[in-house]
Amino acid sequence: MNVRVRAPEFPQNFPWLNTDKPLSIKQLKSRVVILDFWTYCCINCLHILPDLKYLEQKYQDSLTIIGVHSAKFDNEKETENIRQAILRYDIEHPVIVDSGFRIWSEYTVRAWPTLIVIDPEGYAIASISGEGKRDVLDQLIAKLISQHRDKKTINFQELSLTLEKQRQPLITPLAFPGKVLATNAGLFIADSFHHRIVMSNEDGEILHLIGTGKPGLTDGSFHQAQFSAPQGMAFDAENQHLYVADTENHSLRRIDLQRQIVETIAGTGKQSRNIRPHAGVAKQTALNSPWDLVKVGNIIYIAIAGSHQIWEMNLQTDIVKTYAGIGAEACIDGTLSESAFAQPSGITTDGQELYIVDSEVSTIRGVKLIEPQQVRTICGSGDLFGFGDVDGQSFDVRLQHCLGIEYADNYLWVADTYNHKIKLVSPSTGNCQTILGNTAGFQNGQGKHSRFSEPSGLSHLNSRLYIADTNNHAIRCVDLNTFEVTTIQFIGLCAPNMCIPSH
Repeated sequence: MNVRVRAPEFPQNFPWLNTDKPLSIKQLKSRVVILDFWTYCCINCLHILPDLKYLEQKYQDSLTIIGVHSAKFDNEKETENIRQAILRYDIEHPVIVDSGFRIWSEYTVRAWPTLIVIDPEGYAIASISGEGKRDVLDQLIAKLISQHRDKKTINFQELSLTLEKQRQPLITPLAFPGKVLATNAGLFIADSFHHRIVMSNEDGEILHLIGTGKPGLTDGSFHQAQFSAPQGMAFDAENQHLYVADTENHSLRRIDLQRQIVETIAGTGKQSRNIRPHAGVAKQTALNSPWDLVKVGNIIYIAIAGSHQIWEMNLQTDIVKTYAGIGAEACIDGTLSESAFAQPSGITTDGQELYIVDSEVSTIRGVKLIEPQQVRTICGSGDLFGFGDVDGQSFDVRLQHCLGIEYADNYLWVADTYNHKIKLVSPSTGNCQTILGNTAGFQNGQGKHSRFSEPSGLSHLNSRLYIADTNNHAIRCVDLNTFEVTTIQFIGLCAPNMCIPSH
């Protein structure tokens, strides 16, 4: 977009979040405005949020960023779900809900994320798609401010907003827990929004809180260590080591339960921009949003959501490398080197094959660990827009942005996240059936009488299934003999800095 085009006005009566009143292009005249067209499932959209935060803090007296939420999935069209995403990702700029793609069409947007830059005279002067554009935007904003200062067409003053987090502070003991891992040593919870790992026994008694509760990348004791939105975990019972996908630090961490120490074992702390298959020394190789882990022998397999690949880390050699996936966002079966995934966000195994939830294509994939190593589609459409809520067989199955998967007793439990259900899939036949949940909510009960809200993580131990019920800020437990769902009460657990631990 090299021509100056008058920026279309926002439609009337669309819902707004993070502001107590609707905003208009006319009212924002004399400021630089950036429209961020996003959808909250999209990893690329999440990757640019730190850049936007940096820019809005640097230019707070002259720049307004407005999120235009143009939903991909049906579940993302609900204003309340968008509100939860704003809280989860700590978004501090106004968001308008564009669930019918009207604003998207008026600004001729074609991809998520797209940033439209509007000058202080109300003209759209640039359209920038994709992530990694912070420096380009920074230079453009500085240039616009300089030009319009000379023309006296810019007005320097901070915009006052009422944020969702001020209206609804998150003080629950757990906040948006992403994953859960049940082991004989205890229950591990990725308390993602609180940037910590919680370890309890099966009765909810807290054994360890690992991490300060503030985002950061710090190794050290349980009280010093810092994480940033941790997700999936894997446990080595022999050595009492817990491995953590420290997602927003783009790193893998190892928690030594005996020495009570956290250390970084892979990643540089910076997001990788290299999507081509490659390998390197673990701590010198940048990763891109590792989301889940599974351990097989001395190898940790990693679902790398950000580059749409499966990676492996060899714990003996400290080498990380691409295992499967060309780095394109697609659903392509075949050999490891020709296959493609779409934001893989959960991984499990039976020892012979990796099983993956490929969230952006709402599909379950299999990756053979033994020769011939092939990637296959087990169930789901394999299409970026082929989502829904349909039980059945293989390609007829429709899921909606599934994030969690767990192998147990020849079956796969799947957290069908945006359908708020838990489903059972046969890896051999591709049959998929709903077992738990019906519509979004929070309700204990049996089987389909229970309710969840965007469940994202699953773990199986001793005829029990544990569920990270993410938007309910809860861990649920299912007795697999009766399908009775209960909610675990954690004794003495508080949000960080909200209470003094008793031990």
